[in-house]
Amino acid sequence: MSPGREKHDGAFFGGSDGFTEWGDTFGSQGPARQSYASKRPAKNPRIVTEDSELPEENEKDRYLITYSDLITLLLGLFIILYAISTVDSKKYQEVLSAFGSTFGAQKQISIINAASNNSVVPIPGLKARLEQIIGDHHYGDFVKLEENERGITIHIMDQILFSSGSAKLENKSYEILSKLAEVIRSIPNDVRIEGHTDNIPIKSMEFPSNWHLSVARALSTAYYLMNTEKLPQDKLSVVGYSEYKPIASNNDSEGRLKNRRVDIIIIKE
Repeated sequence: MSPGREKHDGAFFGGSDGFTEWGDTFGSQGPARQSYASKRPAKNPRIVTEDSELPEENEKDRYLITYSDLITLLLGLFIILYAISTVDSKKYQEVLSAFGSTFGAQKQISIINAASNNSVVPIPGLKARLEQIIGDHHYGDFVKLEENERGITIHIMDQILFSSGSAKLENKSYEILSKLAEVIRSIPNDVRIEGHTDNIPIKSMEFPSNWHLSVARALSTAYYLMNTEKLPQDKLSVVGYSEYKPIASNNDSEGRLKNRRVDIIIIKE
């Protein structure tokens, strides 16, 4: 074979790297072309790292910061509301003063606080005024006063209000209720009307039990004070206790007489 032929054969059929790469292309174009292409640098390569994803995730979750701040503020508000729900006048004033200093409304808050205190605490001298009415009109045998943590309670025996087994007010009851209403009308406190009986069972067509009788008597008293004496309806509440809140023993007639009563409570708070 001639030297030129050998040179030619070596170029095309020898063991050079260039021929091997193209020879593979004839047999299996996919792998060889893919391998060649993979060696070429990509245009405008995009480098993606784990850190590059963080800004996008932070943007998506940014609302959680605002949400958590809102929840924290609401929690603080509810804690404050709970703390002042049971009114302690000293602590209440401290809280109001703190808010007033912060928001510049000290004067207005102090006025509201004063009005609030007047609406829940009986005014000074109230018991003395009631005692004077009882003494001047000789109601001492039928009306008793008691002052405790609830407020001032006016115990009115049933013999001056109702006949036996009845919930209809007697005419003689109007005078004492009218005199008491003059005082109650002048104060802003809430008033609770409570009906009580002794432990002697009652069973009639009108009142199947002492529960029915005690509630009916409290209602009759409340309706008179609202409709005739014009006490504000939103200030009055009614409850019946039957025989279960005695102030004396039910073992004798004298004690049972004291237990059959209507209580008018001027609520302190």
